[in-house]
Amino acid sequence: MTLPRTVADVLARHVSFEVECIDRMYLNVYEAVIDQQLHVDVYRRRSWSYKMSEEKNLFHCGFYVPQLQFPLGLMGFLSRRLGMRIASTAPLAPITERFVAAVRRFVADHEVPLVDFTRGQRKDDVMQEHLSRFTEAEGVVFVGRAQEKTPLFRTEKRRDSEGKTYPWIVKTTGVVNHFYFYCVDDDFGPFFLKFCSYFPYNAKLCLNGNHWAQRQAAKAGIGFTPLDNAFVAVDDPAALQRICNRLGPEQIDALLRKWLDILPHPFTGDDQDAGYTYDISVLQAEFSLTQTLDRPLSGRVFFEQVIRDNLDLGRPDQVSLVFDRELRRGKKRPTPGRFRTRVLTEGVTPSLHIDYKHATIKQYHKEGRALRTETTINDTRDFRIGKRLVNLPALKQVGFQANRRLLDVQTISHDPTDGHAAFAAVTDPVITPTGRRVAGMRFTDPRTQALLSAILVFRLLPNGFTNRDLRDHLAPLLGRDPSTISSGQMSYDLRRLRIHGLIERTPGTHRYQLTPTGQRHALFLTRVHNRLLRTGMAELADTHPGDPPPLRRAADTYQKAVDQLIQHAGLAA
Repeated sequence: MTLPRTVADVLARHVSFEVECIDRMYLNVYEAVIDQQLHVDVYRRRSWSYKMSEEKNLFHCGFYVPQLQFPLGLMGFLSRRLGMRIASTAPLAPITERFVAAVRRFVADHEVPLVDFTRGQRKDDVMQEHLSRFTEAEGVVFVGRAQEKTPLFRTEKRRDSEGKTYPWIVKTTGVVNHFYFYCVDDDFGPFFLKFCSYFPYNAKLCLNGNHWAQRQAAKAGIGFTPLDNAFVAVDDPAALQRICNRLGPEQIDALLRKWLDILPHPFTGDDQDAGYTYDISVLQAEFSLTQTLDRPLSGRVFFEQVIRDNLDLGRPDQVSLVFDRELRRGKKRPTPGRFRTRVLTEGVTPSLHIDYKHATIKQYHKEGRALRTETTINDTRDFRIGKRLVNLPALKQVGFQANRRLLDVQTISHDPTDGHAAFAAVTDPVITPTGRRVAGMRFTDPRTQALLSAILVFRLLPNGFTNRDLRDHLAPLLGRDPSTISSGQMSYDLRRLRIHGLIERTPGTHRYQLTPTGQRHALFLTRVHNRLLRTGMAELADTHPGDPPPLRRAADTYQKAVDQLIQHAGLAA
């Protein structure tokens, strides 16, 4: 049996099929006022990402204004809907009591279990327990209640210039009851909708796009074997991918509207007719690429290689390649965030995490059957995209591209090559057709190793790199400031790299591209130098007392065996 040895080998030869789909989504559902007079064009002008999105804002009939999220908006509600002339939250108490009573009545009428969550209890475990006993195709599985901290409004006393007190509404935080409606939908499968029991009665919607895809595939008659929130086998992968591509703002918005009509609503029908309704924004979105492998061993080999050779992917110069974003350094407006790579283990299953601002890419071996790559976006504005649900197509583009670019980076970092001719072509001097001698790239020269490491950073840049770009990446590797390296010195290095076939110049420009041969040679030579020779020489040269390193022990054992053989043969050493 031939075992896969590299990431490129695993991805090229051992992936049975792959599916790209929206995974878990956590959405803000907030009360807003819908203004029929404002045209969608207003939204287009205000949205950062509308030009990036091919979706049209067709599922809303007007423009949503989140007035109830601010004190002045609340005052307007009290004045217009309740006829109040003073600023006080006291009139909201009957609304809260009416909503809580409606929830209790709903639980009793539909014989739905009411569960009080305890501190530290995992809500997903409670859901799985109740779901295992739920036999209906659609309905409310149970209602959970928990006290959680949330923004809300309170009335406080203030004094005017004459010292007289007056009430004023302020926004603050408090610990209040929240109701979790855990449901099963015919199209989306399991999901939950969480309501705050206090004004403005904001909610959270949590769903899983892979569960939606499973339901749609079953309705379309496509045979498949589920793998939790993924697929381990499918009869028609292309048809399944087309189904996953259909999931967008319209389907998610329809899910919310459907269940708002079924579940208790904190606002009356008259309030809703007056335009007070719910809008949706993206709080957290996961975009997954699931690549089902032919056997578990392939996945273990993949992660052995990934963890060994890609721990530097969280560095700013590397993570910018994965997310295709420019990272600014220096004192003036540097890119915020912590850029890092983490390897986490749960039991014996490792997972690789790469952070960029508030986004994270997670990669792991899913249940021993599939390679799972997930990009989680926790703040859409990290990518200059708005939060409203209409921006979901633009977020999908960012998330799915990040998954693919990560795999591209991991693949190109595993293409070893060998051979005396190839080694000599890099390390030996070259005589040009004009008779000019160009110095070789000596393997042990620190500057050569720094140059080989630096040019690998530019592999995925479509427009190549310049003299200055190379200097900025080379200087830190040599422990120098970029200003101490002259343009002439960099031109000398660029000429050496070009004559030895590692880079090529873009015609008509002063930009250079890394050649495929240069990529393979640079990867092999830097890894051999940094991870084999230096490590091996350090072990051989170890003279510290105590237990010697394994390589030193092996060398001593070999030397002892040779000495014994010489002594036995009676030869002079």
